[in-house]
Amino acid sequence: MQPAKRLEKIPPYLFAEINRKRDELVAQGVDIINMAVGDPDKPTPAHILHAMHIAIDEVSNHNYPPYYGMPAFREAAVEWMERRFGVEELNPNTEVISSIGSKEAIHNTFLAFVETGDYVLIPDPGYPVYRTATIFAGGEPFTMPLKAENKFLPDLSLIPEAIAQKAKLLWINYPNNPTGALATIEFFEELVAFCRQYDILLCHDHAYSEMAYDGYKPPSVLQVPGAKDVAIEFHSLSKSYNMTGWRIGFVVGNADGVKALSQVKTNVDSGVFKAIQQAAIAAYNTDEAELKSLMSVYQNRRDIVVKGLQSLGWPIEPPKATLYVWVQVPSGYSSTEFANLLLDKCAILVPPGNGYGASGEGYIRIALTIPEQRLQEAIERMQDVGIRYA
Repeated sequence: MQPAKRLEKIPPYLFAEINRKRDELVAQGVDIINMAVGDPDKPTPAHILHAMHIAIDEVSNHNYPPYYGMPAFREAAVEWMERRFGVEELNPNTEVISSIGSKEAIHNTFLAFVETGDYVLIPDPGYPVYRTATIFAGGEPFTMPLKAENKFLPDLSLIPEAIAQKAKLLWINYPNNPTGALATIEFFEELVAFCRQYDILLCHDHAYSEMAYDGYKPPSVLQVPGAKDVAIEFHSLSKSYNMTGWRIGFVVGNADGVKALSQVKTNVDSGVFKAIQQAAIAAYNTDEAELKSLMSVYQNRRDIVVKGLQSLGWPIEPPKATLYVWVQVPSGYSSTEFANLLLDKCAILVPPGNGYGASGEGYIRIALTIPEQRLQEAIERMQDVGIRYA
């Protein structure tokens, strides 16, 4: 039995490998502090669970859901976009579609637009699915390096004219995974103009839109006038509402982009369980105070990690968004070497930065998805064995 040759171009999924290594060590009795995966450890808020309990008992929710999402869900998504970002006049029938989280929608967008020989502009470092989905679709990934000196924003002037003319998609993700970087409306305006010039679909993976601290509110690319001409945006309830396992989100924006994505989706999946969509509607009506309370948990964890690393010599500033701290490795180590050092000496599991692309070399990523005392213990373990930045 011979698998498809395309699989030879696809490395093992980064987090599947991390989970495999974790499971091996746990089976050996090692007390692993797992700071690798951005999977929130807090429960889904009670009002969302309550809505789910009611919906799951309703017999009419047990049949096939609408492919594009229930009308009430799509309308709730439109209303949320207006409340949260001030984005008005979105059509719930043509400019919004439900998704099974973001991952499947991201992958299906490649199938909808990318053909053999097409280029896709992807951030490096970035979510690994951008690269693998390009390869699955037969396209060619062209990486846009995200460098600290440019605040981890892509430099559009470095994209060759010939590549831009053959590009079908341009992917961005702000607040950014893995770097925690932010983007301004002014930068979004540059992206919209660039994509309009070269007839490229701008795809904004906005999975961390609500994961922000210190009063910061991440903007939407659809706040840019005319952005709907070239852009779609991917939203997920996974991180913001502690709903990673629920697999629910939506894609919104350019009607042609949504239509093409829907054509793939209707041939690949049968939509999201209606009870989950009704629970998601409750999530989008979460009280602002409750959301702030949840974010304060992650902000406190961020402060423990940043202050702890600073005490060990790291020149690091607290990120204003995401569930992650992007940490430069000490001189003399590669990303993989330092990640292995933390695992071998401290039983701390983190992904090496080069797992997100070549430009991630020299960094590791710490996830803030474990309790405060475990984060503090991780810092103490590093201190005890003499790991410092200098």
